Amino acid sequence: MDDMMLVRSCEEPITRIQAVCYHAGKPDRRKTMSRLMATAALAFAVLGTAGGVSAQGLVTMQKLSAPLANELVGDTVATCAQKGYAVTAVVVDLDGVRQALLRGNGAPIHTLDNAFFKAYSAASLTLARKEDSTKAVAERMGKNPATTVPQTPLPNVTYAVGGVTIIVDGKAIGGIGVSGAPGGLIDEECARTAIAKIQGRMK
Repeated sequence: MDDMMLVRSCEEPITRIQAVCYHAGKPDRRKTMSRLMATAALAFAVLGTAGGVSAQGLVTMQKLSAPLANELVGDTVATCAQKGYAVTAVVVDLDGVRQALLRGNGAPIHTLDNAFFKAYSAASLTLARKEDSTKAVAERMGKNPATTVPQTPLPNVTYAVGGVTIIVDGKAIGGIGVSGAPGGLIDEECARTAIAKIQGRMK
């Protein structure tokens, strides 16, 4: 301690060590507080924005429960059977993923694929224009003038009548396709009759 003196301020004499003192003057407290408040506000804004983005990072897609989807295909096949027609019914969600499938006794093998194509199309093609069936899509396509530009076929897409969009509170949640009856209108009728039976439980 004898070889070094403690420096408490720049005004004290220094005899044993050399030092450089910088005189910054007294800080302005009002400016300092303003800067702190501005920094805090910016931090909260950044955190708030990040939280908002995170909240929008996940979405919830509604679809029929497994029991209700199975009940729907069962009622559809039964309704057509009562009319004397053997059909296959398929229910898909909005991604076109099969939720339920039932092939009625005697329904031809091709109805498995055809019913799926109708369900897939009813869940996809109808969304942009708020249509409710492949029949509505086919009617619209029929009114539009034919194009000379070659069209690339889309996988799983059909304009055949017999696909119905499953709608809850004005919002599509999936589609049901029916195949096997002599005419798509009968397929569609069976699907709509079955949908009406479970409409009150689609919540």
